[in-house]
Amino acid sequence: MATTNDLKNGLVLNLDGQLWSVVEFQHVKPGKGPAFVRTKLKNVVSGKTVDKTFNAGVKVETSNVDKRTMQYLYKDGSDFVFMDTDTYDQIHVPEATVGSAANYMLENQNAIVATHESTPLYVELPASVVLEITFTEPGLQGDRSTGGTKPATLETGAQIQVPLFLETGTKVKVDTRDGSYLGRVND
Repeated sequence: MATTNDLKNGLVLNLDGQLWSVVEFQHVKPGKGPAFVRTKLKNVVSGKTVDKTFNAGVKVETSNVDKRTMQYLYKDGSDFVFMDTDTYDQIHVPEATVGSAANYMLENQNAIVATHESTPLYVELPASVVLEITFTEPGLQGDRSTGGTKPATLETGAQIQVPLFLETGTKVKVDTRDGSYLGRVND
């Protein structure tokens, strides 16, 4: 337990059984009436943000969320198996928890896995990853870097839009947050 006076960015609160991370907070002392704390909270699981106001000094329940760098090993049925790089313990993370990160994860790649009381909450990838295009239609003569885009399938099976001049076998940098093409990577 903590009070609203102890709030700081990144602290995880347990409100009505849901975990919320403090994104912003501001102590407000109006000229008239009691002080209060205005916060912006982000749901740890869904990513939804809400504004919430607490009276100053109110007790809030905090939760410990453990973030560790883990290595993605393989897919087992609908679970993804990760290994803690420090202890070599393996955990199974359900497909629903991994979410869209699965589109940009290769075996043996590192990711941050957040857990609460040994229950996986979410998987966080680096902002960008390098993946190879396994299939895309060949470009036509005259296609230039300024122009349209075409679909391309990555080695993970995900599809993204790439410039017309790229070919199968090209390595590209992909933004893991929205799946956008960031550039070509030369070996």
